[in-house]
Amino acid sequence: MSHSRAIPIILLTGSNGQVGFELRRSLAPLGRIAALDRATCDLAYSSRIRDLVRRIRPDVIVNAAAYTAVERAEGEAELAFAVNAVAAGTLAEEARALGAMLVHYSTDYVYDGTKDSPYVETDRTNPLSVYGKSKAAGDENILATGAAALILRTSWVAGAHGSNFAATVLSRAREQARLRVVADQHGAPTSAALVADVTAHILARYWLFGRRETFPTGIYHLAADGVTTWHGYATEVLLRAACYGVALKARPEDVEAILTAQYPADALRPANSRLDTTKLRCTFGIHLPPWQEGVHHVLEQILTERAQHA
Repeated sequence: MSHSRAIPIILLTGSNGQVGFELRRSLAPLGRIAALDRATCDLAYSSRIRDLVRRIRPDVIVNAAAYTAVERAEGEAELAFAVNAVAAGTLAEEARALGAMLVHYSTDYVYDGTKDSPYVETDRTNPLSVYGKSKAAGDENILATGAAALILRTSWVAGAHGSNFAATVLSRAREQARLRVVADQHGAPTSAALVADVTAHILARYWLFGRRETFPTGIYHLAADGVTTWHGYATEVLLRAACYGVALKARPEDVEAILTAQYPADALRPANSRLDTTKLRCTFGIHLPPWQEGVHHVLEQILTERAQHA
């Protein structure tokens, strides 16, 4: 970071995405945000990324942009890798050249899900899908540059803005009397707001840190506390929606538990997406609330917005 600046500049990519939207709120007190969306910074084009970074000269780059269409990525591998792998490395190279910090978001999909216990940061990656492979390559590209970078691996992210599992469950429950949801994949639904708030907490520590060259960068797991399945997640969404008096055709007891093998999908997903967050919590003194709290917060936002537009 440039010590001559009274107000640091934070370059935020993917500012209209689920996490990006929340970051615009959480990072606002920390500096001047140069918010870029896909229209102003398409990560598929590395040369444009370099031009923008060199023009803005940020103190911190927060990369919330990604190719996240897991199913579609199976047929669009080149684009997925351009955005998730090549662009991530490009941002890291530019951050290093500027002496800036890079914050990047990764995913549980970099693991194959065969481990019996929660994954720790030093576990070997072995992604099953094109999406997972592109994100793992992005992590590797960032680390290879030697840039000061925080790679925050998270799981099952949902926010009130953009498409996500919670919103999909609500939509289908309005139209269908019965839902079939996978019950043999385990993880922790993590709200976009939590991801954004933790990011802001860490960056506040970074600016207060006396010797930034020894700041504890690297890979950290960031996920809400607890564990559930997609079936348990869907049931919680409908239980909470009922508390708000939402009229739905499907009730919590109408959610049928099925196996992954019964749900046709192009992309393979890890059966175990549990992430051990000990390193993050101990290093930065962070409390991670139960996943249910995040789901309730997201639903409250979704339902409030829908009521306002009704």
